[in-house]
Amino acid sequence: MTRRRAGVALWMGAQVVLGPVPALAHSHVSAREARSEARREAAQLTRFEAALAAQPSATRALEGWCGQLTGAEHEAITARLVAGHDAVLPADVRSLLGVGRGEALGYRHVRLACSLGTLSEAHNWYVPGRLTPAMNAALASTDTPFGKVVAPLHFAREPLASLRGRGDGCPSRTVLTHRALLRLPDGGPLALVVECYSVLNLASPRPVEMPPRGKPLPPAP
Repeated sequence: MTRRRAGVALWMGAQVVLGPVPALAHSHVSAREARSEARREAAQLTRFEAALAAQPSATRALEGWCGQLTGAEHEAITARLVAGHDAVLPADVRSLLGVGRGEALGYRHVRLACSLGTLSEAHNWYVPGRLTPAMNAALASTDTPFGKVVAPLHFAREPLASLRGRGDGCPSRTVLTHRALLRLPDGGPLALVVECYSVLNLASPRPVEMPPRGKPLPPAP
C-alpha cells in the first residue's frame, strides 16, 4: 500500500471511530437533563404537599397553587362531575363517618380543574343529614367544589393516609394520593375524601411578564 493510500485508509478509519462520539455526548446530556428534571419534580412535589397541608380545604389549596403556577392573581377551581365511574364503597366508610347501615350516604366523583387543566380527581362520601338542604341541592345540581359548598360549616381536615404515586382507584399520571376525614367543629365526621393529584401539579411556574416600561419623562425646563 502506498503512503497516500495508507493515509486515506487511516483518515477513513478515524471517521469510523469518531463518528459515534457526538451521539454519545448527546446521550450524556440527555441523562443529565433527566436527572435534573427528576430532582426538580421531587422538590416541586414537596412544595405542593406543603401547600396542601397548609389548608383545610383542598379546593382552596389548589386555587393558590394554580395561581402560583400560572402567575394569575386569582384562579377559579371548578368541579366537573364524573358520571358512571363510581369508586367502590370503602369498607370502613360507615365506621369512619359514624353512620349505620340504614343511613343514606352521599357520593360525589369530580375532577377539579383550573386554567391549566385537571389538577385532581376526587371521590367524596358524605352524610347528607349533616348538611343544610341548600348545601345538598348545590352538590347535586352545580359544579361548585365540595369544600366551597360546605365552607360555612367550618370543617377541619384530618389526614388519614398519603402516598406519593397512584393509589387504588386513581387514574394514571397520579403523582400524589390523599385520604382524609373532614370533621365538624364539634369533632363529628362530615365526609371521607380520596384525592388523586395529577402530574400537572408538578409543572414549572410560568415566568412573570414584566409590564412595558413607560415613555421617559421629558427633561426638566
